[in-house]
Formats: sequence, structure tokens, C-alpha cells
Amino acid sequence: METVFTQYAWLIPLFPLAAFILLTSFGRSFKGLGVMIGSLASLASLVMAILVLFERMGEGVEDYRDGFKWIDLGTFQLNIGFEVTNLSALMLVVVTVVSFLVNVYSAGYMKSDERITVFYGYIALFTFSMLGLVLADNMLALYIFWELVGVCSFLLVGFWYQKPEAKAAAKKAFIVTRIGDAGLLIAILLLYWYMPNHAIDFVSIQNVFDEQTGAIAAGITTLIALLIFVGAVGKSGQFPLHVWLPDAMEGPTPISALIHAATMVAAGVYLVARTFDIFQASQAAMDTVAYVGAFTAIFAATIGVAQNDIKRILAYSTVSQLGYMMMALGLGSLTGGIFHLFTHAFFKALLFLGAGSVIHAVHTQNIQEMGGLGSRMRITAVTFGIGALALSGIPPLSGFWSKDAILNTALHENPVLFAVGVVAAFFTAFYMSRLFFLVFAGKPKSEKQAHESSWTMTLPLIVLAVLAVVTGFVETPWNNTLGTWLSGGTETTHTGGGLVMVISAAVGALGIYLGWLMYVKGTIASDAVSSRMPWLLKLLERKYYIDELYHAVFVRGLRGLGMLLQAMDDFIIDGIVRCVGGAAVLLGRGGTRLQNGQVQTYGIITLFGLIILIVAIAGRRFW
Repeated sequence: METVFTQYAWLIPLFPLAAFILLTSFGRSFKGLGVMIGSLASLASLVMAILVLFERMGEGVEDYRDGFKWIDLGTFQLNIGFEVTNLSALMLVVVTVVSFLVNVYSAGYMKSDERITVFYGYIALFTFSMLGLVLADNMLALYIFWELVGVCSFLLVGFWYQKPEAKAAAKKAFIVTRIGDAGLLIAILLLYWYMPNHAIDFVSIQNVFDEQTGAIAAGITTLIALLIFVGAVGKSGQFPLHVWLPDAMEGPTPISALIHAATMVAAGVYLVARTFDIFQASQAAMDTVAYVGAFTAIFAATIGVAQNDIKRILAYSTVSQLGYMMMALGLGSLTGGIFHLFTHAFFKALLFLGAGSVIHAVHTQNIQEMGGLGSRMRITAVTFGIGALALSGIPPLSGFWSKDAILNTALHENPVLFAVGVVAAFFTAFYMSRLFFLVFAGKPKSEKQAHESSWTMTLPLIVLAVLAVVTGFVETPWNNTLGTWLSGGTETTHTGGGLVMVISAAVGALGIYLGWLMYVKGTIASDAVSSRMPWLLKLLERKYYIDELYHAVFVRGLRGLGMLLQAMDDFIIDGIVRCVGGAAVLLGRGGTRLQNGQVQTYGIITLFGLIILIVAIAGRRFW
């Protein structure tokens, strides 16, 4: 089939890049114009991405690739360009939809900020970087955009740099993700070294690892896959590099929706999916991805139960759901992982933007200080409720279908991970019901009269709520459209998921019912567990003391090592230099005193020298 729009897919990231250049040139004074330029650029990218996606849905469409020679060093040549596959086309739509809605939402949320033009410029740069990452046709180009995404995250998380917490969060995000990025860089270097003809484009990588010709040893394949996964762990907030993501909530709420719910954190999942052939060639790497993802899912879900900051609850929910996606990929279900990425992007962006609407109205992020907002913020309450139900896996919302696909695969491939996934789903439903009931139900706990947000903030909520309802139907147990489209029909599908559907829906409903009994009905005391086991509540509130452990071991350890090296530099290295310099100065001063031009001094020195000489010669007979 002849492609038309796909050939011009390279324009999709250029629209936000042009917006960034214009907004940077204008400066802070063009507030209204900045909002318009940023929003129109994201809309243009969205329209183009949708056209490309529709074109990819046609019959007989092949992957499209185009570019130009970038590096030519002797026998090594590397082209750079763009590659459009079904996976990248789907990601383009996800990124551009969320980006456009965040641009619209920010017009209301950030309207009183003096640096709103700078804010829109940063969003445009981030969108360009993320779209470039998705379209990259080789590992080196992907890594460049990967790092640029990290820089944009640093700028946006620390946007309110006058707040010490925001500055600290930005530095923490930048440093922690650098650990993962180092792993990815080493993986790219190993690929360059071991790949035939040093080819690091995705087509060559797929051909080499798909055919399993033995060109790369099994041990090296496992090492490369694990190092790639280290990069994904950093960006996607998987244990143990998850600690930056909850702290990143210090940034503006629209950024939480854009970067830390739908796009940037999904880059790690996309990276594993993009290099899936490497992982499939190593069962050890697949198992590592599955078990790390499963542990992260239940680990973060339990922490979310005890948090009181509305954005931090959603942040740990994001970490947990990303763990679900990784678990699916590790179990061999590319469809399950990407399907959940697709649905999660919309309902989690909806939840973050809904949280922003609440914070904008009540000026606090503590859910214990909220209550009764459902009657005063009906649109926010309804849309937030839809997002919470989708995240909890309640049918027929999108989260139910994507979570069911993952649990169905887990039941057939690894029943232990299936059990972990079910328990994590229960905790998810419970903490989301706790959040919703404390915020929107009951009586107001503040005298402040909250009111519904402006249309620029509520319209994106309505659009995302609709997407949270309908997007799940692209892949159901009776309709394997997405799976066939993504994998070309090569992925094994598991049938007989009726039991899984019942269990998934039941644990979600049970979690919500328990939350209703505790926080609305009052049948069960909300402190029923914490009053009996206060240590457990403290443990969950402190996030299993992971941050304290890292601070004690790494922060203090590295600081102590730095002080030791500084002392060595000051007293040993510099001390030797100072001693040599001091000796030279003393020798010079001594010579200056001796060579003073006085004949008497020279005579005395000569006399002393003669005496010493006589004593030395005459005394030899006694020595």
C-alpha cells in the first residue's frame, strides 16, 4: 500500500520544535501568544499523528524508513532518520493527544504565572524530544532524544525553582535517571561492538536477534538486554530507581500529567518493546523484567495505601502500573504491555489533571483536609471517578481490558506473578476508593468555598474521560485487533480468560467496597489496622525507608568519600606541592642572605669553610 502521510511523519516533532524556538525568542512578555503558539503546534502534531495512524491501519502496510548519512568514519557508516512502525504510530498518537490536552489545560491552570511563556516553551521542547525518541530509527539517535527528554524533565520538575523542594526534586530526578542512562549507553556500545558491521539501527538489530544466527553469544545478549532494561528502570521508575518519580510531583500538575503519567515514564516501556527481539533472545533477561515489574507493582501499590498527598498517591500508582507493563513484557506479552501503556496514558493523565483541578480549587494537596467536593465540582468529580474506576479495573472501562490481558498472560505463563498482580490490583482499587471518597464524599473540612474550574481545565477532563471509557475496546478477549496489528499475528494469544475477568473485576470491586465501608459508611474504622499495627502504617508512610537507606548509604557515603578525597587533595597532594615550593623559597632566601655584597660576610664564610675543611681532613685519622 502506498503511504502518503507516513512519508511526512518527520514533520510531527518539528511543529513543537518550531514552537519552542519562537517562544524562546519572544521571551516572557507574549503570554497570550505563547499559549496560542504552543497549543497550535501540539494540535498540528496531533492531527498529523492521527493521519499517520489511520494510514497504518490499512491492508498490506509495511514499515516506512527514511533518512540520510549522518556519520561516515572509514568502513563505519550510520544513517539518521525516522522509522514508522505500528508501535511508533500508536505512541505518536498517545504523546500528541496528551500533549495537546495538557497545553489546553495549562492555559487555565498556569494563567497567573509570570513565566507561562517559558512553561509552554519547555513543554514544546519536551514534546519534540519525546516524539523524536519515538521516531528514532537507531539506538544512538534514540539515546540523544532520551537524554534530551531527561533534560526537559529537569527543567519542568524544577520550574518553580524558588521552592527548595522543587529544586531538590529536579536534581534528584536528573541524578537518579542518569544511573539508568549509563546502563543504556553501555548497552549501545556493546551493540556497536558485537553487531555485524557495527549496525545499531533497529532493522538490523531485529534481523540479527530474530534469526538467532549465533552472531552474538548468549551471555553477551543477556548482558545487553539487562543493560537496556537498566535504562528503562531509570526512566520508568522501577524498583530500585523509583525514588525520583514521587518527588517529581513538586512540579506543576500539568507536568505530572504530561511527563510522569503518560509520556516520559512510558519511554522505558517503549524502549523494552522497541528492542523486544533482544529480550526474547534471552530467557534470563525476560525473567528479570517480569519479576522486577511484578515486585514494583505490588511494592508501590502498598505504599500508595498510606499516602495523604493526592499527587503522591497517583505517583505511586503510576510506578505500580508501569510495573504491570514491565511484567507483561517480561512474560512475553508485547500486546498486553503496550495495551496497558495505551489505556493508562489516558486515565492517568485524567486523574492527574483532575487532581490539579482540585488543588487549584482548595489550595492544598492533603486529602485529609478535603471532603465534600463532589457537590461543588461535579465535572471534576465525575471525570475523576471515571479515571479511578478505569485504574481500578472495573468493567467495561479501558483499564479493565488492559489489566485483564496482562493477568490472563500471567495466569498461563507464571501463576505466582498472576497472584502478585491480583493482590496489586486489590490495593490499587482500595487506595483509589480511599482517595476519591476522602476528596469528593462526606462533608467539607474547610471553610473555603471551592468551585468548578474553568472550561479550559474541564474540557480536557471530559475528553480524557471519554477516552478512558472507549479505548479499552480496541483489544478484548473476543477481538484481538490490537495484538494482531502490533505483532503481525505472530504473538501467542491465550484463550479461556473468563475466570481471569471474573477475578479481576471481583478484586477491583472488593477494594472499592472496602474503601466505601471505611471512609463513607464507617462500618469499619479507618484506623482499624493502623491502631493495631502502628509500625506498619509508619513503614508504609515512610515508603519502606528506601529514601533514608539511600541517603545513609549513598548520599552520606559518597559525601564522606568526597571529604576524604578532598582532604587527600588538600593535605597530601597540595601539601607536597607546598613543601617543595616552601623549600625552594627558603633556599632562595638563604642564598639571598649569603650573597649580600658585604666583604666581612664573605670573609667570615670563607673562614668557617676553611675550618670545616681542616676539621674534615684532619679528623679522618680518628674516623
